[in-house]
Amino acid sequence: MKLSAKIYTGIILAFLFAPIVVMLIYSFNEAKSLSVYSGFSLRWYKELLRDRNTLNAVKNTLILAFSAMAISTIMGTAAAVGINKIRRRWYRTVMNTVTDIPMTNPDIITGISLMLMFVFMGRLFGAANSLSFWTMLIAHVTFCLPYVILQVLPKLQQMDDSLREAAMDLGCPPFKAFIKAELPEIMPGIITGAIMAFTMSLDDFVISHFTAGAGFETLPIRIYSMTKKTVTPEMYALATIIFFVTMSLLIISNLVDNDDNRRLKESKKKQKEK
Repeated sequence: MKLSAKIYTGIILAFLFAPIVVMLIYSFNEAKSLSVYSGFSLRWYKELLRDRNTLNAVKNTLILAFSAMAISTIMGTAAAVGINKIRRRWYRTVMNTVTDIPMTNPDIITGISLMLMFVFMGRLFGAANSLSFWTMLIAHVTFCLPYVILQVLPKLQQMDDSLREAAMDLGCPPFKAFIKAELPEIMPGIITGAIMAFTMSLDDFVISHFTAGAGFETLPIRIYSMTKKTVTPEMYALATIIFFVTMSLLIISNLVDNDDNRRLKESKKKQKEK
């Protein structure tokens, strides 16, 4: 690599990670000021553990993220299996386009349209409160689904179709053949899709803001409400914890993908040797 390329890469990395480094450093700052670093301290992590409102927002966020991850993973896997079985090219193109819409559509448009739909349905059925945890969960599943589908579908396309046929020839019914033969092969894609769905749900603010009901506050919404006054260093501590959790999930996802690619290469190598 040329020196100019190294310098350019270093500048880009510094631009991307400098804010995160500053946040990490000042989460351990004894003082509240961002202009003075008075010494290493775990003060703000201790304060975070005493902040019941923030901890409640974290709990709500995790409940929502895990619920959205579980539902979208099951539905997304089933949808990917269905799309993979479509033989008409134009029909598959339509389904892929429909799948991509929640990802390419601006979040604010998705949030407003979902809010209007929920309010309309609530008034139609005479509900006292149109927006609640359940509306937010439906919204999160809506935008998490495409990420699961796009992770599982390539694994299905890479898989040898004869595996399922062989399992059925040996007496397995269709569903059992899927569980025994296909599911282990596409599991890396399912795991990666589930991790992406979890992180997307954990991070979302715009759609959550429009579909949240009274009494259910997620962490992004709470942080946004704090910006109207001031963001305390407790948030730096919490953001640091979330950063390391996200990094751990990213490492797990990459390890799963690398292991799956290694197994795929070994399988192709054995087939060539035969």
